[in-house]
Amino acid sequence: MKRSSEFKQLALGAAMFTAMPAFAQSSVTLYGVVDTGIAYQNSQTTLGSTANGHSAIKMVTGVWAGSRFGLKGAEDLGSGTKAIFTLESGINSTTGAQQYTNAMFGRQSWVGFTNPAYGSLTFGRQYASYYQLLSPYSPTNWLTGFFGAHPGDIDGLDTIYRANNTIEYTSPKLYGFTFSGSYSLGGVAGSLNSGSTWAGAIQYANGPIGLAVGFSRINNSTTGGGAFGADSTTSNNGAQAGVSALTNGYQTAQAQQRFAVGGSYTFSSAWDVSATYSNVQYIPGIGSKFTDTAIFNTGGIVLHWKPAVAWDFGAGYSFTRATKANGITSAAQYQQFNLSQYYALSKRTGFYALEAYQRANGKTLGTAGASQIIDATATLGDGFNSAPSSTRNQFAAGVGVVHRF
Repeated sequence: MKRSSEFKQLALGAAMFTAMPAFAQSSVTLYGVVDTGIAYQNSQTTLGSTANGHSAIKMVTGVWAGSRFGLKGAEDLGSGTKAIFTLESGINSTTGAQQYTNAMFGRQSWVGFTNPAYGSLTFGRQYASYYQLLSPYSPTNWLTGFFGAHPGDIDGLDTIYRANNTIEYTSPKLYGFTFSGSYSLGGVAGSLNSGSTWAGAIQYANGPIGLAVGFSRINNSTTGGGAFGADSTTSNNGAQAGVSALTNGYQTAQAQQRFAVGGSYTFSSAWDVSATYSNVQYIPGIGSKFTDTAIFNTGGIVLHWKPAVAWDFGAGYSFTRATKANGITSAAQYQQFNLSQYYALSKRTGFYALEAYQRANGKTLGTAGASQIIDATATLGDGFNSAPSSTRNQFAAGVGVVHRF
C-alpha cells in the first residue's frame, strides 16, 4: 500500500510538471572594466586657445579599455532565434562620475533579435555598421584610442562615437563575408534626412587574412541654429564626431562623410600586422563658416608582437594630410608614432605602458572658420582632443592597470 501511494504521488507530480507551460531559457550577464592610469603630456592647452601650453601630469581613466559596467542578456525564442539586449554605462574611474551626463547607459542601450541563419537586427543607441566591421583592424586595438587613434580620431575608428535611434542589421558570415547596414533616425520634424546618420560595411575574414570596407555619413540636425552655427553637424546623439585641433574650424559643416578600408594579416601566433586608409570629408552648407569641402586622408600601420603568453607589444605609425582649401595654401599634415606594452597578470588583470609623439605641419582653420587661418597644432589620439598641444609637437606617455569582470 505504501509503495502504491508513493507511485501515485510521483505520477501526479509528473502530470503537473508536463501540464506547466514551457518557458524559454534566458540569461543575463553583469560585466565591466575598471581602467585607471597616470599620463604625462609635454604641452597642454585648451581646444581653440592660442595661449602657450605647459606640461601636465594627470590621472586618467579608460586608457587601455573604457571603464564601464553593463548588462547583456539573451532569451531563446525557438528555432535558433534569440532576443538580445545590452545596457552599458561608461564611468570615470578616477572620480566615479558617469561618462555621459544624464545618460546612465550612454555607451550602449539596445534590444533586438539574432538568428545564426539570418543575422541580427537591433534597435537603440549603438555603434554604426561602419565601426562594427572595421574595428578589428583599428589602430586602437593595441595602441589604444586615448594615445593611438589616428589624430583626433579623424576617421572614427575608435569607440567614442555612438548614434541614438539606430536600426542596424548584420548578416551571418557567408563564405567569409559579413555585411552590415545601419540607419539612425534624426527625428527632425518635416525631414527624414536631417539629423540622420547612416552607414554600411563589408568584412571578409578567412584564416590569417582579414579585410573590411566601410562608409558613414552624419547629416546636419541643427539647421537654423545650433551650438556651432546654422549648419553645425551635431548628430542625433547631440554631439559632434571627431572635434579636435584638426577639425575645430570645420564644426559648422552641413555633413561629415567617412570612407575607410582596413585589413590585417596574421603571420604566426607571435606576429600580426594591420593597416588602414581613410578619406574624411567635412561638407559646408549655407550657414557654414567655410566654403570648400575639407578633406583629410589618413594612412596607418600597426605591428603587434606577442613573444610570450603574458606579454604584448605594439608599434604604429600614421600620416594624415588635409587638402588645400578655404584659403589654405600649405595643407596641414600630421605624423604620429606610437608604442605600447602590456603585461597580463591574469586573464582579467594587466599592466600597460604607452608612449606617443606627433608632429604637425602646415595650416588649418581656427574656431572662426575660413576667416582664421592658423598653424596646425598637434593632438595625439583622441584622449587629448580637449587639451591639445599649443605647438606643432606633442609627446605623451602613460602607465596604468586594467581589470575586467
